[in-house]
Amino acid sequence: MISLFTRNARELLTWVALFLGELRDGLTMINMQNAFLLTTKKYTEKQAGVLFFTFGMSQFLFQTPAGYIMDYSDKKVALLATAAILTTTVTVMTATLAQDYGANLGLMVFLKFLQGAITALIPPGLNSITQGIVGSVGMTHQVSRNEMMNHLGTSILVLTGCITAYFLYPNIGWLFIVSPIACAATVYYLFRIKPEHIDHNAARGLKVQSDAPDEVASQLSKPLPTLPGNKKISTQPSFVFGFEGSNNNATADGSSSTTEDPNVLRANTPLSVLRDPLLLLFTAVCFLFHTANGCVLPLVMQTLALGDGRRGIVMSGMCIIIAQLMMVCSAKVCGDYSRIYGRKILFLIGLFSVSIRCGIIVSLLSLQSQSAFVRVLLLSTQILDGVGAGVFGTMYILVTSDISGGTGRFSFTLGITTAAASIGGTVSGYLGEMLAQDFGYSKAFAILGAMSLIPAFSYMFLMPETLPADITDLGAAGSTKGGSPMDGIAEEDPITTPHEESDQPTSQYVLS
Repeated sequence: MISLFTRNARELLTWVALFLGELRDGLTMINMQNAFLLTTKKYTEKQAGVLFFTFGMSQFLFQTPAGYIMDYSDKKVALLATAAILTTTVTVMTATLAQDYGANLGLMVFLKFLQGAITALIPPGLNSITQGIVGSVGMTHQVSRNEMMNHLGTSILVLTGCITAYFLYPNIGWLFIVSPIACAATVYYLFRIKPEHIDHNAARGLKVQSDAPDEVASQLSKPLPTLPGNKKISTQPSFVFGFEGSNNNATADGSSSTTEDPNVLRANTPLSVLRDPLLLLFTAVCFLFHTANGCVLPLVMQTLALGDGRRGIVMSGMCIIIAQLMMVCSAKVCGDYSRIYGRKILFLIGLFSVSIRCGIIVSLLSLQSQSAFVRVLLLSTQILDGVGAGVFGTMYILVTSDISGGTGRFSFTLGITTAAASIGGTVSGYLGEMLAQDFGYSKAFAILGAMSLIPAFSYMFLMPETLPADITDLGAAGSTKGGSPMDGIAEEDPITTPHEESDQPTSQYVLS
């Protein structure tokens, strides 16, 4: 029954994630749109690549500002709902307004630029709401759960769209009817989350500075009321960027402060965040991974869709479905084991899976006979896409949370890493389509596979383990042992602990 899933904010968040999967970064529908434009509207690969490039470039430009604004906003739910509605509107407009042979390509470019700007709000919006509800201690479990539901929801909606397209072929534009359905459900569950369930200072990862370690240690086992310095965040972004010195901090209301007043929540200045070498390295890894991986899925979809009519559309849709279902498993593994074995080993599995996948695809495309069996084998390589993209999609959020812990700039930092992924996918989108048109699909996959080794080896040899020791302790012993302030959000077990509906917040600070 619905009432069983509306007892607390985390369960509502799970339903939001289920329906937001198709909308959250726009890429699923962008890939389906590419197949639609190439097969039905007779677009060339380069024209499709231009749209992919425009979308990704727009996301890149707006991603970090979106995260910066989300850190300050206490209207996160309303912003996320608005973004879902607007991106759905643009998706439907793309399907209905596109003309044959790219006759109105200029309008399509504008729509993709607009959609990229809108969807930039979704990743920091969903994840800051998540951290505001569960704290960084609960992020490993909840991000994993969010990702599982994201991918499961995407699989269900894409399957529905493919079946619709198959029976209505050649009018396959009707497959995009799934977007309004997903949007309506997303908005419904979002507004079931009560404002008091979200601790906006917790969502930012603000740190409480205190010089009383003994007093802290004595309070580890029980939740405390909000600290005196935990005043409501400013809803207007601060423009104190920290150019006067990397040690300058901003208080919770956005003002500059150099005093050491205990119990005052402090956010690092954006400039000090940007000076973190670990963040810069991880940002480069995000960019390079998506540069290599971003266009592999659409190229596989196009390989299966071109010249095969309605069956090709179904096959291209199955690429997404198989990958998304595998991503559910990948997200589950990340949530269960990243606190035990650390972030690094799991992340490396995801990074190296891309080169293996591309190698297999090149081998299959080199076969003389492109029989139905070979096409099925080609489709099965999407299992590795589920491993690579599934692990990355979960772990990059967790690693970003690790890096940004205590800075008060979680959404801002997530905006940076997500922007790097966006620009990487943008470059990959155009590069992959260009390589496919000029050199053929087989060489395009070979080049992309070789490129994927760069971020994999960079992460292996240069990136340290980021999992905080206190989160490992929590997973093993069920109690905190100090560490970053966001590790002090009390959290019940969302599966085993019953939670009656209440007007009280589900999380409060614990001194840690």
